[in-house]
Amino acid sequence: MIVRGAVLREMGLPAPYAASRPLRIEEVELAPPGPGELLVRIRAAGLCHSDLSVIDGSRPRVMPMLLGHEATGVVLESAAAGFAPGDVVACAFVPACGACGPCAEGRAALCEPGAAANTAGTLLSGARRLTDVHHHLGVSGFADHAVISAHSAVKIDPALPPEIAALFGCAVMTGVGAVVNTAQVRAGRSAVVFGLGGVGLSALLGAVLVGAHPIVAVDVVPAKLELALQLGATVAVDARDAVDQVREATAGGADYAFETVGSAKVLEQAYAATRRGGTTVTVGLPHPSQSFSVPAVSLVAEERTVKGSYLGSSVPSRDIPRYVALYQAGRLPVDRLLTATVGLDDLNQAFDDLAAGTSIRQVLLF
Repeated sequence: MIVRGAVLREMGLPAPYAASRPLRIEEVELAPPGPGELLVRIRAAGLCHSDLSVIDGSRPRVMPMLLGHEATGVVLESAAAGFAPGDVVACAFVPACGACGPCAEGRAALCEPGAAANTAGTLLSGARRLTDVHHHLGVSGFADHAVISAHSAVKIDPALPPEIAALFGCAVMTGVGAVVNTAQVRAGRSAVVFGLGGVGLSALLGAVLVGAHPIVAVDVVPAKLELALQLGATVAVDARDAVDQVREATAGGADYAFETVGSAKVLEQAYAATRRGGTTVTVGLPHPSQSFSVPAVSLVAEERTVKGSYLGSSVPSRDIPRYVALYQAGRLPVDRLLTATVGLDDLNQAFDDLAAGTSIRQVLLF
């Protein structure tokens, strides 16, 4: 079949993207699903910094590529057990094979065949169903239809509005998961979140959910700091003068710091803002050339910890339904993250807005 989607053929074109137009709306041939795969009519797909980092070249990928990884849709054809036409699914951007070492340990985010497929721009099987175009993280959700591995799909409540359902595939799973799964924050412990995009505010919602206190929100955009306070942050701090203010607000340093920006400099700030025995969790994806430094002695003498969190250390088939249920129960108001819905032809301008920090989560709605 022929699908209409947003194809990136060259990374690193200059902003503003509304002028350089790195995303070209093209018609691409999509082959039928192979064994273990699904044909999905995409209903909505979120715009994420992980897409932006491919567009600007800070997250190198094979080209050309049909972007979009935070998506939801309806199954039209199934060549996989457990799925049938009409099922509504959320897409996870790491297909978990279920058989490799990390999967066997319950660490689906680190699936080895899934990582290899994502790097190669293929589906989990190693195949490409898009003609002459690579898949983005096994999803390629910026198109009206997609073929995905069943290992990338999680069935969800069809009553969920698609513009909300899309958020659970990346922003919510990554941010809430960093708090609940990676850090395992306990009630009454202090937390600070550096960066208040979709993932960062999801982490803040996760901190509120588990009863962290106090919760400090850090960003440079006043509107995001105001929203963070509305969502349950105790204190909002300008990132340009953050470390001392965080340490003051948390009586000497936070128990947990979450870096969601994808910046080595911000990661160093997050580490400096923790107390003795504190844990710093990094969620953002910096350019591969970036590195960071910390006083090595503090890791031992102060028992500090630095942890990475990919996909929120989640098991998507377990965590997405849980987070959806918490949203439906009013415990996880992820609808507050939605800034706007956009169309395919609006994507380049929408990524300008994302880069400028004027939006939190825009969703492409079909």
